[in-house]
Amino acid sequence: MKFFVDAQLPYQLCLLLNNKGHDAIHTNNLPNKERTSDNEIRAIVKKEKRILITKDSDFENSFYLKGSPKKLLIITTGNIKNNRLYTHIINNIEKIADMFKLFDLIEVDNTGIIGHE
Repeated sequence: MKFFVDAQLPYQLCLLLNNKGHDAIHTNNLPNKERTSDNEIRAIVKKEKRILITKDSDFENSFYLKGSPKKLLIITTGNIKNNRLYTHIINNIEKIADMFKLFDLIEVDNTGIIGHE
């Protein structure tokens, strides 16, 4: 799968996804890095057909209101240690990939993974 990891999430998550065989980029890979606008991110995700991984509720709002981004993995774990976040996502990445066949919005919280219609 192709992912775009937003600025509030660690670059290491991008590297871990790539190590698992996925194609992931991070805002740090872009010229404006963390200053890349939400509209620029939406355009990249749309053009490259990537799934946006973010903690930013603005993207969830635009998903529902504008249908953009088309596919979204929203992280609602709050502030947790990075290693716990990595473990939670990487250990479940195949399940998440399968869920994207049925859902366009998937939420990862502290208790599990939830598909939203």
